[in-house]
Amino acid sequence: MIVENNKNEITKSIDEELDKIENYIEQALYYARSNTANQDYYIKKNNIEDIVNECIKKNRKVLIGEKIAINTHNLKIAVNTDSKWIIFILNQIIQNSIRYRKPEGQAEIEIYGVEEKENIILYIKDNGMGIKKGEVSRVFEKGFTGTNGRILNKKSTGIGLYLCKKLCDKLGMAIELESVQNEGTEVRLVFPNSSYIDMK
Repeated sequence: MIVENNKNEITKSIDEELDKIENYIEQALYYARSNTANQDYYIKKNNIEDIVNECIKKNRKVLIGEKIAINTHNLKIAVNTDSKWIIFILNQIIQNSIRYRKPEGQAEIEIYGVEEKENIILYIKDNGMGIKKGEVSRVFEKGFTGTNGRILNKKSTGIGLYLCKKLCDKLGMAIELESVQNEGTEVRLVFPNSSYIDMK
């Protein structure tokens, strides 16, 4: 409340640090529960658009503050999944896009769904700094921070994407990542067709 009622550069910086602390705590809690995730999730019909909007809302302050454009479309799709886990997974991906944006130019994150014969795929694309070719295959390894994490973000834990992969495995879905250095990163959350629900 003190930060909200006394807006200036100092309190803005404090607010940003509080958001980082909240994210680290959330990561720690999910990491602690990840081995027993099957006892903690609740599968039901969820609208992907609602999940995406919740994640955008969680990151609203930094998205506005850093003038990062969000482009969403074709999200009126539903799948059978656990909304709490998917929100955490998507939030980690969006925060990576924010964290590793290019220092110059217009940063943009595009999020959209594609219906295929066997899967529903949620795409999250950014035009950030991307990942070195030799490091892309290691991004889901526990503790792997890569060149970007070591040089540009020294507080990187290397836990976020590792947890995303572990939780996706528990939910019976896939997570895939492609990236080109200096061009951007594309992450795909793949929901099997058996969990797809047509909302049209």
